[in-house]
Amino acid sequence: MKKIFLALCFINLNVFASESFYDFKVNHGEGGVINFSDYKGKVVVLTNIATRCGFTDQLDDLETIYAKYKDKNVVVLGIPSNNFLSQTPEANKEVVQFCKLKYKTNFPITEKVDVIGDSKHPIIKWVNKQKGFEGPILWNFEKFIIGKDGKIIERFRSITKPTDKDVIAVIEKALN
Repeated sequence: MKKIFLALCFINLNVFASESFYDFKVNHGEGGVINFSDYKGKVVVLTNIATRCGFTDQLDDLETIYAKYKDKNVVVLGIPSNNFLSQTPEANKEVVQFCKLKYKTNFPITEKVDVIGDSKHPIIKWVNKQKGFEGPILWNFEKFIIGKDGKIIERFRSITKPTDKDVIAVIEKALN
């Protein structure tokens, strides 16, 4: 009986450990669902965004990347949160409209989710535990570059602009 219990525990741990980026879904900020499985074979720039942050102008740079690389299988995915000094107080649809009107964004933007604390979204929990990229998100506009295989390639903190040469180099290398 003990061996069976241990075997079941091992199997369950392996199922949890095999969780992939492509297993996640999140609601779109304007309704509907974003299935990450749709991004298989693409490079994803996953960024927690905010509407009233000192880094909010990075939305321009994120759109620049999206416009330049979307036809080369790059997706920018904005994930708004209100976790840092309540810098995204708007409702979901208003966040998306703000980004579209002020920054002309066309990339997908999810509903607001928690990126810190016990209630953080499962995709953020997954991001936080990836080997070499562990640890909490410290502020708005952290950027995670996810390769075509669904694994995180690089993490850039808020201070690094999305159009920084180092970010672009990682994206371009991931495309090859």
